[in-house]
Amino acid sequence: MLAVETRGLSRRYGKLLAVDDMNLQVPAGALFGLIGPNGAGKTTTLRMLAGLLEPTSGDIVIGGHVANHDWRLLRRQIGYMPDFFGVYEDMLVWEYLDFFGRCYDLPAARRGQVIDELLELVDLTGKREAYVQTLSRGMRQRLCLAHALVHDPQVLLLDEPASGLDPRARVEMRELLRELGAMGKTVIVSSHILTELAELCDSVGIIEKGRLVASGPVAQITRQVHEGHTLSIQVLSDLDAAQEAVRGWRGVGAIFSDGDVLEVEFLGDDQAAADLLAALVSQGVRVASFGQVTSDLEEIFLRLTSE
Repeated sequence: MLAVETRGLSRRYGKLLAVDDMNLQVPAGALFGLIGPNGAGKTTTLRMLAGLLEPTSGDIVIGGHVANHDWRLLRRQIGYMPDFFGVYEDMLVWEYLDFFGRCYDLPAARRGQVIDELLELVDLTGKREAYVQTLSRGMRQRLCLAHALVHDPQVLLLDEPASGLDPRARVEMRELLRELGAMGKTVIVSSHILTELAELCDSVGIIEKGRLVASGPVAQITRQVHEGHTLSIQVLSDLDAAQEAVRGWRGVGAIFSDGDVLEVEFLGDDQAAADLLAALVSQGVRVASFGQVTSDLEEIFLRLTSE
């Protein structure tokens, strides 16, 4: 089931087409990374998904319902954390969350329980009676995430949630997002920190000039980019004999050797790779390791956006 889907989504500012015919699909419960260069249309996309910006054309579907037809109902399923957020600095931390709980019509008895649960979730229980203005940037980020969760939405839209954070605060934010994913929330994260998205997200969408150029699991996008994948085969026996055994096997392209390792361009599927390994062993090749070389997200991003 899809938690979020867009159909021909576009947004125009005068002559500028910020988002161009985007067809995005995010499965329920996914940790989805939205990446792209500055000005690619990530923030505009998130604002439209949050119901804060009206599309020029196209549909937004949340949980199977077309959001354009009933934003008032569907906004309660969405929590949005913008890249630049305002906080009421003269409020206590618990008052800040209580205020937004009132905005969502949470009953008084329920508000107290929700505030306690959220403060524990974002590790701010010890700051309950502190003024917002005394919090560090990392703590404010976590408080604003708690604000986005106060009405228990199923979909979270987070625009650069780790922006400006120090390394420790980024780790804390990453662990918090993982915990939200484990709770069954669908999380869409926009970020320029590609290494962290690769560790955090199970799938990504890459945007350039308002268009979605690739979307899906990182491994699937890698296969699209490379039209196959690369196998790394470390052998303990004669490297030349191993190379001859590999050469000519179906799906095998160019072969490169480095020390006792063969790197093989391979177009076959997982079953073909398993058959290749079995053939090497049956021919007496002593294989120490056999696996796919994975491209990192930065390489994929650069290759897809360089055009």
